[in-house]
Amino acid sequence: MGEIEVVRCGWANGSPDYVRYHDEEWGRPVRGDDQVYERLTLEAFQSGLSWLTILRKRENFRAAFAGFSITAVAAFGEDDVARLLADPGIVRNRAKIEAAVANARAAEALPGGLSDLVWRYADPASPVPATPADVPATTPASTALSKELKRNGFRFVGPTTAYAMMQAIGLVNDHLATCCTRLPR
Repeated sequence: MGEIEVVRCGWANGSPDYVRYHDEEWGRPVRGDDQVYERLTLEAFQSGLSWLTILRKRENFRAAFAGFSITAVAAFGEDDVARLLADPGIVRNRAKIEAAVANARAAEALPGGLSDLVWRYADPASPVPATPADVPATTPASTALSKELKRNGFRFVGPTTAYAMMQAIGLVNDHLATCCTRLPR
């Protein structure tokens, strides 16, 4: 008997890190303010870079950003920004680091919390993509979420970043129709 071929979304076949992330995390519902903040922060850091770079530095990011505790990161000051800029284990981009701190402060100020705000934009009826070409980079919902986040003081949260986070935390299900991890509706 031959091995059964496992069909995944095409982007996930490049490395074991991608396979693990795809099979165990991507598109699965994530709730909780700190957990959503982590995904939003990582997506913002990914902007202009390979997602694999971020995945491979993820544990370093967690250590550098106090486990993505909104309360802890919101209290970061200039010394923390300097520490982060000197940390070779993360992406050392001042604008992204300062945005992560500002976003923690903005998240802390949200009356209902970040998770509740973000999950208002869930689209359980999103179309099932048949091919990678069917997966959009932005949607009207990601544009609206981006505007809402910016209105509340968030930075580095354009519609593409918002949509990548929506995909990552299960607000939409963009696993291809033939993908082995396609979650039932």
